[in-house]
Amino acid sequence: MSRTGIVRCAMAAVLFGLSAPAASQLTDDMGAFTLAGLLYLGAAIAVLPFLGRTPPSRQAVRTSLPKLSVAVVLGGAVGPVFLAAGLGLVPAATSSLLLNLELVFTILIAGLIFREHLGRHIIAGTALVMVGSIVLSWSGSPDLRWGALFIAAACVCWAIDNSVTAALDQLSPSHITFAKGIIAGGANLAIGLSTTVAPSTGPILWALVIGAFGYGASITLWVSGARDLGAARAQLVFATAPFVGAFAAWTILNEPVLPRELIAFLIAASGVAFVLGSDHEHDHRHEPLSHTHDHEIDEHHDHGHTGYLSSTAHGGRHAHVHTHIRAVHEHPHVPDLHHRHDH
Repeated sequence: MSRTGIVRCAMAAVLFGLSAPAASQLTDDMGAFTLAGLLYLGAAIAVLPFLGRTPPSRQAVRTSLPKLSVAVVLGGAVGPVFLAAGLGLVPAATSSLLLNLELVFTILIAGLIFREHLGRHIIAGTALVMVGSIVLSWSGSPDLRWGALFIAAACVCWAIDNSVTAALDQLSPSHITFAKGIIAGGANLAIGLSTTVAPSTGPILWALVIGAFGYGASITLWVSGARDLGAARAQLVFATAPFVGAFAAWTILNEPVLPRELIAFLIAASGVAFVLGSDHEHDHRHEPLSHTHDHEIDEHHDHGHTGYLSSTAHGGRHAHVHTHIRAVHEHPHVPDLHHRHDH
C-alpha cells in the first residue's frame, strides 16, 4: 500500500472538506452556476505553475480525450452545479455530511463497473465510514428535500469522475485539473453571468481562493493518490472530507455539536484505518504498457533515466513517459495504474 498515495488523498480530503462550508457562505451572493464556475476557475489558476513541467504529447491528448471529456463534463461542470445548488438549501454541516454519499457511489462504480478488487478490508472500511455518517446524520433533523437530492446527484457525478480520472495515465493531474477549470468552469461562469446579476468583487475573489485550494490543489492531490491506490481505496481515505467540513461548520460557523457526532469521528477514523491493510497478493501478469505518471524506482519502474535531469533519478519520485515490459510475478498490491487485472 502506497503511503504517499494515502497522504496525498488525506491532504486532498482536508482541503475539499474545508471548501464545502466555506463555499456555503457564498450562496446568497451568487447563483449556482456562477459559484460553480468561479470555484473551478480558481482550480485552474492554482495549477498554472505546474503545467509546463510535463507537457502532454498530441497522442496522449487524443488517447485521453474520451475519459477526459467525461471528467470535465460530469466532474467539472455538472457535479459542481448540483453541489452549489444544494449548499444553498441545507445547513453547512449537513451538506458536508451528505458528501459521504460520494464514497458509496465510488465504491459501487469502481467495484461493479470498473471491476476494481475490493476485498473485505475495503468493504468493512466503507461500512464503518457509512455508520459514522448515519450517526452524524441523527444529530439533527434538517429539512433535506431538494438540497439532499442535489448533493446526492453531485456525488454520483464525482463518483464516475473518480473512477475515470484514476485511470487517466497519459495526462498529469495538473493538466486534468486545468482542463476541468478552464472548460467546465468557464462554461458554468458564462451561463451564470448571463442568467443572474454579477456578484461583487469580494465574493468573486473569495470563491476563486476557495476553488484554488479546495478544488485545484485537492483534485491534483487526489488524482495523484488514486493512481497509487485505485479509485475505491483513494475515495475511502477521501471520505474523511465530510467530517472535516462538519467540524469546520461546528467550530468556525458555530453550528451546534452533539456528543454522538464526536463518536462518529472515531467510527469513521476506524473505517479509514482499514484501508491500510487492504492490499492483497497473488500471481499476476503485466502486459506491455507506455504511460506517464508520478513514480519512484521500484520493481515496476526499474527503467533507464538517460536524459532526465533529476537528483532523484535513483530513488525519489519523478514523472516522465516510460514503458513497462511484460512481466509475471507475485507481490502485495492494490488496483493502481499497474494492477487493474481480473481477480
